[in-house]
Formats: sequence, C-alpha cells, structure tokens
Amino acid sequence: MTAVHGFEVERGHDASVRSRGPERGYDTRVGSRVAASSWGSLPRTAAEATTPRQPLPGAPPEAPRRCIHAPCGIVEGWIDGEVLRATGIRYARAARFGEPAPEPDADGILDATAWSPAAPQYPDLALEAMFGAQQRPLRMDEHCQYLSVTAPADLAPGEELPVMVWIHGGSYLTGAGDSGATDPAELVAEQRVVVVTVTYRLGLLGYPGGGARGSNLGLLDQAQALRWVRRNIAAFGGNAQQVTGFGESAGGDAIAHLLLAFPDERLMDRAIIQSAPLGIMRGRGPMTAAMNALADTAAPDATLADLGHLQEVITAKVAGNSLRYGLRTGMPWGVQYAAPPLPPEEQVLDSWQDAAGIPLLIGTTAAEVTLFTEPMAVMRAMRRLPIVGVRLHDALVRRLTRAIFDDGADALARRWVAGGGTASRYRMTWSAAGNPIGSPHGLDVALLFAREDNWQHVVALQGSTWADVHAAGRALRTIWAAFARGDDAAVRTRGGVVQIESGWTERSATRF
Repeated sequence: MTAVHGFEVERGHDASVRSRGPERGYDTRVGSRVAASSWGSLPRTAAEATTPRQPLPGAPPEAPRRCIHAPCGIVEGWIDGEVLRATGIRYARAARFGEPAPEPDADGILDATAWSPAAPQYPDLALEAMFGAQQRPLRMDEHCQYLSVTAPADLAPGEELPVMVWIHGGSYLTGAGDSGATDPAELVAEQRVVVVTVTYRLGLLGYPGGGARGSNLGLLDQAQALRWVRRNIAAFGGNAQQVTGFGESAGGDAIAHLLLAFPDERLMDRAIIQSAPLGIMRGRGPMTAAMNALADTAAPDATLADLGHLQEVITAKVAGNSLRYGLRTGMPWGVQYAAPPLPPEEQVLDSWQDAAGIPLLIGTTAAEVTLFTEPMAVMRAMRRLPIVGVRLHDALVRRLTRAIFDDGADALARRWVAGGGTASRYRMTWSAAGNPIGSPHGLDVALLFAREDNWQHVVALQGSTWADVHAAGRALRTIWAAFARGDDAAVRTRGGVVQIESGWTERSATRF
C-alpha cells in the first residue's frame, strides 16, 4: 500500500474487512415518480428500521478502492475516473425532531462506497418539467445526516486544496447532497478543489419547529457537517483552514443563516450565496405560527406516511392563504427566527453586520423568476401580446426578481461590508441563444455541475449546443474556484456569462 494524504491504495476489495459502515436507506428512490410519490414506503416500525438494508448504488464492484485514515476512522472510498469519492459518510445522528449529535468515530473500516440517502420527500413535478427528473436513484432515510467527499484522485504528497462545501437547494422540501444533478466530479477534476456535498433534514422533519419539535433542525444538521469538515477534511487532501460554503436557492439561504447562527464559531472561511430568496424570508412570523400549530397535531408515534401527509396539508393550507402571506407562500418551509440558533427577526440585519469577517460572494441570475412564471399560461399569454407583450412580461420578471432575490442580496452585502467584511456582488447573465426564459433561477447550478447526461434536456438550455454550455460552465467554475482559493483578482466579470462588482462599500448600490 502507498500512503498519500492519509490515503492507502488497495488493489483488492474484501468486504469482510468492513466492520462498521453507515446505515443505509430504503428502496424509495428520489427521481422515480412511482417510488417517491409517497413517504409510505419508508419504515413504519422500529422492527423495520433495524432490518438489514441493501447498499445504495454507488461504487461499481470493479472500481478500485482507497482507504483514507481520518479522525472519524478509516474511510474506504473508491476511484471514479479522475476523482476519489468517499460517499455516504454519516456525520451526525438525531432522533426524530431532535437536535443532531456528532457521529462517533468508527471502530473499524467505514464503508464509503454508496451514495448518501436523501431526506424523505415528494417529487416536484413542476421542477422536473423545467429541469428534468433525477437521473441517479437515491433511497430515502429519515435519518439522513450523511455527506460525501470528492477529491482529485492524483493528489500529490503534501498537496492541500481549497475545500468547497455544497448545501443543496430545493425550497427546503426537495433535493439531496448526492443528487446526480449536482455531481461535483467535473468541478473537482477541472479546478483541483475538494468538494463536500451535504444531505440534511427537510420539510416537517427539519423546519421550522417549536415546542416538542426542535427548531431549525436542518440548519443544525448543516452546522454539524461543517464541523465534521473542519476535523476530517485534511485527510482527504483538503485545507481545513480554507473552507468555502456555497449553496443555491434554499442552499444559499442556509449559507446566509449559518453565517449569523453561531457568532462565536467560524464554520467556514469564505461564503458563496447563490440566488437566495432573502426577500421572502422576512415577515414570516404569522405564517410560521400557523404552520407550527398544524405541525403540533402530529402524534408522537406518527408514521412517516402520516408525517408526509401532514406536510402536504400544511403546504396546501399556506398556499391557499397567498393573499394573506404574499410571495412567502412560494417557499413556506425554512428557517425560523427567534428560535435557536437564530436571533429575532428585527436583529437579523444587525447580526449579519456583527458576523462579517470573511469574504462573501453573493448574487443572482438575471431573470430568476422565469423558472416559476414560465409554466404559467397567463405569463406566456402576456408575452405574446402584440407590441407591448414582451416589454410587460420582462418588466414584471425584473420587478419580481428584484423583490424576491436582488433586494435581499443587496441588503446583506451592504451590512456585511458595514461590519468590516468584504463582499462582491455578481449577476449571471448567460442564457441559451434565443431561449425566451433567459437566465432563470437554477441555471447557475446547471453550469456549475454541467453533466450532459443530467442536464441536456433542461428547458433553460434549449437553443445552445453542449459545447456552449460547457464553456459557460467552465467560466463560472473558474470564478467560484478562484474565490475559494483566495485569488480575488480572478473573481471578475466574464463577458456574456457573469458580471461581478468587487469591493462593495456600505453605500454601494447595484448597477445591474
């Protein structure tokens, strides 16, 4: 065996040496409308929950294995082309509605050759219509606190790479760290970074919480994952003092709130906040109280199927009160202010200012809301109106994009620099040639994780060749990785892809 960065290359693979590994999920698949259509296929009893589970699909049997000696134990990962993967590593444990505790160190070889299971969730058919169905089947597990590490397979002795920790989006209802749509292999191989992808609790099991149910549990899961990274990532070739958290949509919102949730603890060294809907995260008190009142009706021994049904009822009731709660009903699940570990709402902006101290890259796409408005017949009809249709449509898109996304990003960036931090504001402008929806919410994710097998049928990419998509994605990945390395001079506008305003001041106003 040859040791590199705590790695040992093993030519053979003997399953009998694995004395301990992460628990596995069940045969409910994310991305399959039949299998994922109900939480009812998840375990209903303690007996079911302790039944031996089949490994999730992950490493092919013929894939070379590699052992990594980390503080958490001896982690057995696998080589996948140009990258090393260590997948399905449990970073924490929690009882239902309980706060997470760090996973104890393994006393044997920890099997990290299967994908992390996803949190229980229903498929988002509207999102699938725009972005396509998940191409990597993942089973679901209520106890979903797992992460995966992807690193270059050819790390040199002593090489320390910047670390990027991905928090997935999905309105705090859908998504998974090991989603095929956000496979980081190309980002890792192309930019020579180490990427950690995190799975955390969603929906009723993770947010918002109160009473007998812990509050902001998904956020607490994410914090435990970041602590795991600090302690273990050096063994995988990552620099534990060069950790960048990045996330999009709900994932960007999570990064924003992790920055202020633990004022006495530095969970990350840099942060990238992509398309966080900060404009609808304020004034949620009445809506959250109504949601919690319904959530409190759950029986202590409720099955997952029961909880899934209750979550759907709560979501539908909130949506039915859109006149009262406004645009917030577009993402009702999420963090709760004035509940641990977050401050009261009126202190949030001041808390961001007080927390400032690390470099921040924050931004949006040029036409965020077209992801949500394009499926609406009335919006498509508006665009077809003679003479004024396109102008009316585009003006409404700009106004909604500013209200939900841009204004909040501007406010956070201003407070950040007022507190002594540095902030750069970006706007992604790239769009597929002739595509009427322009640069919508989520398009940056398609470019960052540009796997043709997962993204080639996406509506927002229609009109461009895959070579165009890959070139734009490479430009975006170069900027993100440069930021993670601390190469601020390389974090600059790339014509036709992204505009960046660096060195914001307290009085900066976006020129986008």
